Amino acid sequence: MTAQFLTEEIRRKESFLCIGLDTDLDKIPAYLLKEEDPIFAFNKAIIDATHHLCVAYKPNTAFYEAYGIKGWQALEKTINYLNEKYPEIFTIADAKRGDIGNTSTRYAKAFFENLGFDSVTIAPYMGKDSVEPFLAFKDKHTILLALTSNMGAFDFQTKQLEDQELYKKVLQTSLTYENSENLMYVVGATKASFLTDIRKIVPQSFLLVPGVGAQGGSLQEVCKYGMSDNVGLLVNSSRGIIYASNQEDFAAAAAKKALELQKEMSEELKNRN
Repeated sequence: MTAQFLTEEIRRKESFLCIGLDTDLDKIPAYLLKEEDPIFAFNKAIIDATHHLCVAYKPNTAFYEAYGIKGWQALEKTINYLNEKYPEIFTIADAKRGDIGNTSTRYAKAFFENLGFDSVTIAPYMGKDSVEPFLAFKDKHTILLALTSNMGAFDFQTKQLEDQELYKKVLQTSLTYENSENLMYVVGATKASFLTDIRKIVPQSFLLVPGVGAQGGSLQEVCKYGMSDNVGLLVNSSRGIIYASNQEDFAAAAAKKALELQKEMSEELKNRN
């Protein structure tokens, strides 16, 4: 999927919502545990109820890896269902991989070719030769961790390196990588005040923004400082949507929460056009 197509979908749906499928068997409705594949049953219901309100889904692979082979099978069913039933949806493997050379290429093949994701999150700590193998795949996107929403982000990401903060150095250096036009970046909503400086370095790149809702980030602040001419935002909400209810109405409750965010996003798009 191209970034242009993603922008067109955002305009069409009046939404730049990404829903995180962080599916935890301890939190889903108890009656689903009787299903042959409760993880997929939960995901399918959430997707069917919310697909018209969002433009992306982001399974965090840790929530699937934790259940071994059954978890991976549920992840595979989920991405196959999305690609077959809702091919217009942008898919993100939130895997935070970060190795080099052939290992990175194998990770890329796993998520891009085998599972069929549109994008994958990558940690940049090992540099160019850990990122470029992912960038080599046509019409696939590498989402680089730039400035994350957790408190520990201040341990390293905002420290001065020579004449600038480390996260700025990561952004600037990444632009020199081969096929850097396929890069997107993770910037936490709780760091919205940093977005002005980030946009000076990557003015049109898509930013995946977690942290709105449960982590206290402000959608309005993110849009004020981070929205670009092509919108350039994917704002993620996970727990606030998928766990809106743990009863039989969970899918309807998730749709209600997603609709609330979509309406806010629609207003932001109108205000900034």
